Parts: sequence; structure tokens; C-alpha cells
Amino acid sequence: MPIITHKKLLLNCDMGESLGLWSMGLDEQAMPLIDMANIACGFHASDPLTMNRTVLLAKQSAVKIGAHPSYPDLVGFGRRSMQLRAEEIISLIHYQVGALAGICQAHQLQVSYVKPHGALYNDMMRDQAILKAVMQAIASYDSNLPLMLLAKGDNHAEQQMADALGIKLLFEAFADRAYDDHGLLLSRDIAGAVLDDPQRILDQAMLLATEGKVVSHSGQRLSIQADTLCVHGDNPESLKVLQQLRKQLNTVYNVQ
Repeated sequence: MPIITHKKLLLNCDMGESLGLWSMGLDEQAMPLIDMANIACGFHASDPLTMNRTVLLAKQSAVKIGAHPSYPDLVGFGRRSMQLRAEEIISLIHYQVGALAGICQAHQLQVSYVKPHGALYNDMMRDQAILKAVMQAIASYDSNLPLMLLAKGDNHAEQQMADALGIKLLFEAFADRAYDDHGLLLSRDIAGAVLDDPQRILDQAMLLATEGKVVSHSGQRLSIQADTLCVHGDNPESLKVLQQLRKQLNTVYNVQ
């Protein structure tokens, strides 16, 4: 059994990304295996009915609910950057978090954190002006809602900005993404950026969970101080990996 030298990592997963008659993901099977559900809020995927059903799935499994806001980009699944003013970013986050919060309230639940999706997430990690707008949106909506963002080798700048605005942060690592030597996610334009070997995904996840470390694309061993680990269960193969990971983590953390 691995020796734990790192705090317990919670598993988070993107959920509720179907839209109308179009179905995506294996939410019913994946939900009981995770700790935190990042629920799409209608701008990159989802609709009111899908959001409602996903909230109920989370309630059944006692999973924390997070808002997963995006740029308004249904056609591109929120993966295309947009040139928006800070006021626009703040408003679109308020709109999406508020929509999910309303559905949660109807079921005696609440939104517990915010994790931006796709291009908005990536853009805020490389542009401090966008990150500040995202943080301002949360601070003005509910400063008790933590913002989930990428755990890097050094998150001092992000923490300093959050402290100044009075919000909390949750740092996230990825089980199936390759890292560069600076602790950043390897660009999807580079071969091998997305891990597809189930054993390699499991190995990376367990190294992060037990030691708080990751091996970069070039082979360097890096420390990543994360609170939560992003996993996927949106296809039969990724679901199998998630099932194995949940089982191994339960053993390591002595969860019955």
C-alpha cells in the first residue's frame, strides 16, 4: 500500500453536459464515484432540465455541487477564447451561477464552489486581467464560494489576488493531462498532452494523491499542492479508470 505524504485529494468531475436530445457523459454511473460535481450552466452545454436532473443525481450521492460557467459558446463547447470586457465576464458568471443556485435551492441544496470551464479556465490562468474579473464576479456574488483553479508549481500570484478580494481558492490537479516542467498543463497542440493510457492515468493520479507530485512531460518530478483531482467518466473506458481510482483511493485513505 502506498505511503500517504499528502493531504487527502477529493475527486471532481465535469457533469451535466448533455443538451436537449443530445446526450453526453455517463453521469449516473460516475456520480457515486466522485466527491465534487462541476455542473454545466447552459453556456457551453446543458439546459434547465439537464441541470435539474444532474443536481438530483448529486443529491442522491451526497456529492458537492459546483458551478461550471463558460464563455457563451455552445457551438464550440466553450473551448474557444472570446474577447470580453471584465464587466461581461462578471455578468456571465453571475448569470450562470445564479441559474444553478436557483435549481439547487428548489431541492434544498446549494452551490459549494465555482470552477470555470474550457477556454475561460485556461484564459484566466494565463491572463491576470481575466482572472481578476472571475474573482471579482465571485467576490460580488458570494465571497464564501471558493474558486477552483489550476494547481501549479507556484500559485503565489493567484493566492495574493484572492486574498486581496477576500475569496477562497481550491487548487486542482489533473489525472489525465500531461504537465510541462513549470507545473502547467501541456498545450493540447502538443502530442501526448492528453493521457490515453489507463495505467498511466492511474499512476499519475495515485502519485498526486499520495505524494502531491507529478512527473512532467520531460521526466522531471514536480511538487503540485492540490486540494482536488479532476477525473473523467464520460465514456466506458474513462469510467473504468474512475472506478479503479476510487477503489484505490478508498484503500489508501482507509475509507470503508
